[in-house]
Amino acid sequence: MVNPHAQAPSWKLITLTIAADIRAGFVEITRHGMAALGLAVSAVVITFAARPDLLAEAHTLALGWAQLQQNEGPTAPVEPGAARSTAVPTQSLSPEQLSVTQWLSRKYRISPEPLGALVTEAWAVGERSQLPPTLILAVIAVESNFNPFAQRGDQRQGLMQIDGPAQRSILNGFGGPLSAFDPVTNLRVGSRLLQGFIQEAGSIEEGLQAYARTSPQAGDSNYPQRVLGEYRQLEQLVQPRDASASSPAPGASGRQ
Repeated sequence: MVNPHAQAPSWKLITLTIAADIRAGFVEITRHGMAALGLAVSAVVITFAARPDLLAEAHTLALGWAQLQQNEGPTAPVEPGAARSTAVPTQSLSPEQLSVTQWLSRKYRISPEPLGALVTEAWAVGERSQLPPTLILAVIAVESNFNPFAQRGDQRQGLMQIDGPAQRSILNGFGGPLSAFDPVTNLRVGSRLLQGFIQEAGSIEEGLQAYARTSPQAGDSNYPQRVLGEYRQLEQLVQPRDASASSPAPGASGRQ
């Protein structure tokens, strides 16, 4: 027989009980989820520690993805490590740039579109650094024959054969050591080094001698003359015909 004086459980008590059960279940699920995540992270760290090649590959893939995302952003600024076009239509080149691009394309048997991107970058870097863009391109020609993947020994890499380990701190700003094989990055870093040597030495020729000591060309006593010969040929392409004969040869100091 039901006791008429017994009180039915209040809805407030029932609600509090349900809420407490839900909270306890959520905490338990979260705790197990974090534990699983921690185990997964530990497994990844152990795997990368045992396989450095996988870590390097993952770094490269991540860098490529990040560069792709930056490249797709219509208003994203171009930072040192941002993605850049590796080719440009020749119609976008100035007459001087087009002449240089076509001449180098024929001499080194390189497609003009990717070569045009390097020529365009050399012009931009030259304007900022007060280096003749044709001098930058001449160094690239002598150092690597415009092969962005050239490597001599364990350290000299890319277009301007920069010392990757020695320039690690600079390359980190462009995405890491592998960015030495990015043509534009290599051109920018190599040009910065060349500019410093020329300013310190006081002349283009002596600056080239100093640059040679940091490259695989260290034992080549004719290195400055080889670069200057290439430089003069390129300068004849960008100067007016009537001015090319009277233009001074590079030597003393500054931009010549």
